[in-house]
Amino acid sequence: MESAVRTYCRRFPAVFTRASGHRMWDEQGREYMDFLSGAGALNYGHNPPEVRAAVVDYLLADGPVHGLDLHTTAKAAFLERFQDVVLAPRAMEYRVQFTGPTGTNAIEAAFKTARRVTGRTEIVAFTGGFHGLSLGALAASATAFKRNAAGVPLSHVTRMPYEGFPGEDVDTINYLTRLLDDPGSGVDLPAAFVVETVQGEGGLSAASPSWLRRLAEVARERNILLIVDDIQAGCGRTGTFFSFEEAGITPDLVCLSKSISGFGLPMALVLVRPELDQLGPGEHSGTFRGNNLAFVTATACLDYWADPAFGKRVQEHTDCLTGLLEELAVRYEQLGCRVHGRGLIRGLAFADDTLADRVSRTAFEKGLLVETSGARGQVLKIMPPIVTGEDELRRGIAILADSIASAAAEGHAQ
Repeated sequence: MESAVRTYCRRFPAVFTRASGHRMWDEQGREYMDFLSGAGALNYGHNPPEVRAAVVDYLLADGPVHGLDLHTTAKAAFLERFQDVVLAPRAMEYRVQFTGPTGTNAIEAAFKTARRVTGRTEIVAFTGGFHGLSLGALAASATAFKRNAAGVPLSHVTRMPYEGFPGEDVDTINYLTRLLDDPGSGVDLPAAFVVETVQGEGGLSAASPSWLRRLAEVARERNILLIVDDIQAGCGRTGTFFSFEEAGITPDLVCLSKSISGFGLPMALVLVRPELDQLGPGEHSGTFRGNNLAFVTATACLDYWADPAFGKRVQEHTDCLTGLLEELAVRYEQLGCRVHGRGLIRGLAFADDTLADRVSRTAFEKGLLVETSGARGQVLKIMPPIVTGEDELRRGIAILADSIASAAAEGHAQ
C-alpha cells in the first residue's frame, strides 16, 4: 500500500515497536543499536525521559499544539531559552525565523532572504552538497539521482568544488576567487554561498576550519552572504552546538532542523542577522511553522546544553568514537579503509565502493543500524546519538568491525 518511494524500511526491513536511547526493538522482541539516529533527527536518542515528560505535561495541561505563528507560551519559552543558552554565550545576534518544519523549507527561506537583500539571483553551492528536495534546495544539491527526479530544469545555482573534491593539491578557494573576480569567467556574482561544514549525504566530506574561514572572508569582501546549512551537522553533532564554531566564523544565515526539536518532531528555523531580516509578513509562511510540541521538546533539550558538563561529555564521546574508528582504519588497512567526517557524524570509505552497502546490510542482520552516504552509497555512515556512552560506542563499533569482516569475506567469495 505504501508508495514505491519509501527507502529506509527497505534497507532495514523490520517492524519496530519500541525505542529508548540508542536502542530499538522489533515486533519479535529483537534489540538493535541505532547508529542512524533518524538521519540526524535524534541526537539525544529515542524518547529521552526529561523531554518526554515535558511533552506529556504540556498535553495534559491542554497546551495548544497547532498555532500557525501565533504567540504561545511554548514559543516564547523556546525563544528565551535559545537566546540564553545558545546565542548569548556565543555573542551571536540573530533573529529567529520559523519556517515550514523541514530542512528544505529553511533552505528555501534562506535563499529568498539572500536574493532579497542582495538583489542577485545566483547561489553558489558545492560539489557533494545536499540541501533538500524542494526545487530551490534541490538545485543547490549535487547528487544526480536526486536531481533527476525534479522533472524540470534546476537553475540559478553555480556549482563550485568543495575542499578536497578535485584532489588535495587543488586550492578550491583560490579557484573560486579566480572565477568570481575574472570578468572573463562567465560566473556572475552570487547572492550567497551555501555550505555544509560536514556533508552528511555527500560521503561525510568535512571542510577544514581554515577553508571555512577563507570562504567566509571571500564572501565578506564581495558582499556575498554566507549560509551555513547546519541541518544535519548542527545541534551538537560535531561536538559543539553549531558545527562552524571551531572555525570561528559567524555566518549571515544559519539553517537548523532535524535535531533542533530534539525529539524527532518536525521543526525548522533560520537564524538571520538582524539587518538581513527583510522578508515582509507572510512572504515566507507555512501552516505548520508553529509546532508547539516541538517548541516544548526543543526547550527541554536546551536544558542539557545549559549544563557545561554536557558539552564536555559530548566531546568525550566524540574523542572515543574518533579513536575507535581510527583503530578500525588501521585494522582494515588492506581494504583501503579511511575515516571521514568530524565529531559524531562519521564515515568509513573503502577501496571497493560496493563494500559500504554490504556492511550496512550485514550490520543490520547483526543488530546495528548504520546507513550509507555519498553519490554512489560508497561511504558507511556512523551517527550514534550524541549521548551514547563509551561502553555503548565500543559495543556498536565491535558489531561494525565484525560486519566489515563478514561483508569483505562475502565479497571475496563471489
